[in-house]
Amino acid sequence: MNRLHRILTPLVLLVAIASVAGCGNKPKSVPATETAPAAAPAPVPIAQITATPTLISAGDEVQLSWRTTDATSVSIDGIGDVPTSGVKTVSPSVSTSYHLVAKGGGGTTDASARVTVNAAAVSAPAVVVPTRNLSAEEEFKGSVQDIFFDYDTYDVRADAQAALSRDASYLVSHPAAKIVIGGYCDERGSNEYNLALGQNRADATKKALVTAGVAANRIRVISYGKEKPFCSESTEECWQQNRRGGFTIDK
Repeated sequence: MNRLHRILTPLVLLVAIASVAGCGNKPKSVPATETAPAAAPAPVPIAQITATPTLISAGDEVQLSWRTTDATSVSIDGIGDVPTSGVKTVSPSVSTSYHLVAKGGGGTTDASARVTVNAAAVSAPAVVVPTRNLSAEEEFKGSVQDIFFDYDTYDVRADAQAALSRDASYLVSHPAAKIVIGGYCDERGSNEYNLALGQNRADATKKALVTAGVAANRIRVISYGKEKPFCSESTEECWQQNRRGGFTIDK
């Protein structure tokens, strides 16, 4: 019996040690580090600015209109900081480009609008010419002024309304005179489109004169489109000269 006890005792101890070793704490798993999603980049600002009208005489008023999106600060050269959108009336004395800069989290964007100021005519010494020596056509050209239109429109501008009022006064006081109104366009666009636009400009000019008291049967209209330009350079100043309602005596 003692011999059996001596044999079993070491075996029991070995089993106990193995059990204790197997019950050790398992290593804790380390959670994976979470990565926050990358923030979307801020959008680049969008900006636009327009001037109406774009061709004036010194002292005339111009309406600037601008609009931006995604901008935090906006400024216009010569004016300073302005709201992100708005309207402002200016009276430039010389030709001016109004440069707008819009800044935001996504960067900087700029836009410009050009206003051309007609140079004041140099006064020449007055020459007295007896009215009786002027031909009817010379008197007509000296008294009836053409009017001008903005790009791609046949709306009669405010400055043209004043000229048409003077034209109508002359025509009313000369009831025998009959006239032709020509509708003219600049070189941009197709021939067909400009013929239609020229017709609309001539019709709008006639309507204004009739409203001012000139008999409709004294007025004939014709569209020349872009076929008879007054100026041949591809500049805004030249294009403006070609966008007109022109007057001639109907012979």
